[in-house]
Amino acid sequence: MPTLSKPYLTPEQYLAIERKAEFKSEYYQGEMFAISGAREAHNLIAVNAVASLHQQLRGRPCEAYSNDMRVRVTSEDLYTYPDLIIVCGEPKFLDNTFDTLLNPTVIVEILSESTEAYDRGQKFKLYRSLDSLAEYLLISSQQVSAELFTRQSDGLWLLNAKSSLEDSLELHSVDCRLRLADLYEKVAFPAPQPPAAA
Repeated sequence: MPTLSKPYLTPEQYLAIERKAEFKSEYYQGEMFAISGAREAHNLIAVNAVASLHQQLRGRPCEAYSNDMRVRVTSEDLYTYPDLIIVCGEPKFLDNTFDTLLNPTVIVEILSESTEAYDRGQKFKLYRSLDSLAEYLLISSQQVSAELFTRQSDGLWLLNAKSSLEDSLELHSVDCRLRLADLYEKVAFPAPQPPAAA
């Protein structure tokens, strides 16, 4: 039986659809992908991160955007919605609609079971082609764990991983510090299940 191929959409067609849609979709190389809603832990971590960073960025030439700001990775034909974005200096947008950012300085993704492999793998690979991107932060919604990837002058990425509520991470590109205790405030993880009896 022949399989039906999905119709190819141009970026312009995607944006025309997306800007009228009632729900968000990402775009990659001609295809649109609907985004599902997030669970409680994911939402709490996102709000905690925004609150902490917003306070630290006040009065400085940086702006933070939550998950409704789209990012375009031009070289890879990707339009996506990170959980949190910081841009320092003049934000550059795709057009005068001001809903598609081109030059993020920091991208934060909150990992869930369904997105973790993509956020760590292919998505990070695509983000790395953004010349403006200095730091990429992954925050787990399954356990206390945060991993900060920082671009070095030679183009390599340095990993700094933390897994204790007493730990903190320094976002040097925006001169901010994130305490894991603040990120995970009010976040309750399910108790581990005992192994099943044989």
